Amino acid sequence: MTSRSNGAVSTKTPDDRIGLDGRVLTKRTSLSIPPGMSINAWRHLGRQIFVISDSSAWWLGDWLIYGQRQYPDRYKRAIQETSLDYQTLRNYAWVARQFPVTRRRSKLSFQHHAEVASLSEPEQDAWLDRAEQGSWSRNELRRQIRASKSPGRLPGEVTHIQMNVIADQKRRWQEAAESAEQDLLAWIVAILDRAATTALESGKQIA
Repeated sequence: MTSRSNGAVSTKTPDDRIGLDGRVLTKRTSLSIPPGMSINAWRHLGRQIFVISDSSAWWLGDWLIYGQRQYPDRYKRAIQETSLDYQTLRNYAWVARQFPVTRRRSKLSFQHHAEVASLSEPEQDAWLDRAEQGSWSRNELRRQIRASKSPGRLPGEVTHIQMNVIADQKRRWQEAAESAEQDLLAWIVAILDRAATTALESGKQIA
């Protein structure tokens, strides 16, 4: 049993209620929001949920590492008792081992780190730097890594282009990217690639 005196969090079993901000109640399969919640409170709640979701993989990884060190004779049984997929949990632990707490990037997700976990430490840091600076999604990071391995391109070779656009342009581009279910950078790159291909093919036809 776990509880806090201020009533913000109280857990007994997976199906018991857990309070968020003393107003929103959660169960394992539901989220109950009181009527009349302000837009700011609603947005704050969303951020809280996201942080919990995004942090859970790190938490599970660290939990498993601790268990393996402290209870080697009970480690596998503890994993079984969570009813979670064994290989998934082992992957969490493996990624957590590759990144000590001091090397984890709070602005990037666990999945960003998982994408580069098999690389050397200098390569990990280089790619995470690029992902952080470019605000890349996990999928964009994966695409960039794969592209770097293409024939004729040096490993890790990435060219940074800075653009200054007016707010209305960025808004329209963002809406177009969302309609295509892509992050903004990936959408811009795809549009430019198509435009370049069209221009090059037109040039060849004229020549």
